[in-house]
Amino acid sequence: MAPTRLLGLLSLLQGGRRWPASELAERLEISPRTLRRDLDRLRDAGYAVESLTGPDGGYRLVPGYDLPPLLFDDDQVLAIAVALRTMPDSIAGLADSADRALAGIRQVLPARLRVRLDLLEVSATRSGREPVKPDELIAIAQAIRRREVLRFDYPGRDGTVVRRVEPHHVVARGGRWYLIGWDADRADWRTFRVDRLRTRTPTGPRFEPRQLPADGPAEFLSERIGGGPLLCRGTAVLHLPAEQVLPWVGSDAVVESDGPDRCRVTASSWTWGGLAAWFGFFDVELDLVAPDELIEAGRRLADRLDRPRPGAG
Repeated sequence: MAPTRLLGLLSLLQGGRRWPASELAERLEISPRTLRRDLDRLRDAGYAVESLTGPDGGYRLVPGYDLPPLLFDDDQVLAIAVALRTMPDSIAGLADSADRALAGIRQVLPARLRVRLDLLEVSATRSGREPVKPDELIAIAQAIRRREVLRFDYPGRDGTVVRRVEPHHVVARGGRWYLIGWDADRADWRTFRVDRLRTRTPTGPRFEPRQLPADGPAEFLSERIGGGPLLCRGTAVLHLPAEQVLPWVGSDAVVESDGPDRCRVTASSWTWGGLAAWFGFFDVELDLVAPDELIEAGRRLADRLDRPRPGAG
């Protein structure tokens, strides 16, 4: 029973958190004396288990040591394997490494897990976009952590220029990586595509982080690269089966079947005219349902399209 109990103890400690002694003993259903004896066995096996002082005491696995092989439960192994299988190609050189790592993991999986993994036969599509270099991501991450102004070459209308930015966050979206930061020369928040920039060394002076004008980096990026927040949301009935519409709508749209040949679609855009035109993209009979702003935008769009061209008979 002791080897199984030791593996359970090691699995808990590898989560990275500090475990109070009483909580560890309760989770493993052992006495405090047995817990101390098992921790000593892990230390003898080469694991750096640190004892923490305090009212309740505690233990944690110290990072930064050369550890024996890590232990994962069944669900953790499957999560790692699926993540490797669906890894996008947005970082240069890592897709092939992910494939090799997945092959190595699958080779040592027990039969029960190999069957479960093979049932999850999923794959990631290649974006065809220019991948970023890992060194650039690391340089940006270091500048963010150290709170140092980042200097980098970036293409502009007048050629490549040097930008000085207080880096705030890096966000991945749609197969691309974006840097969010305060542009010192333009005194404003800006976003930059990481695949287009080339960092310079050394970095600039240290800075005090500013408050991002959004609920979070992802929300800020959605507003900036789309030209503004998606404030216009409306509903239309399309004379198409729902299954034919689903592949062509974004993640924020809702498609509801309204019979064998109709569906209700609720979607968003930056303007009412843009939303009306988006519904027209499907090139089928449609009814704009709500709100009134969407219906009026549809009327204006239809009037413009029906207007005779100059010089036409």
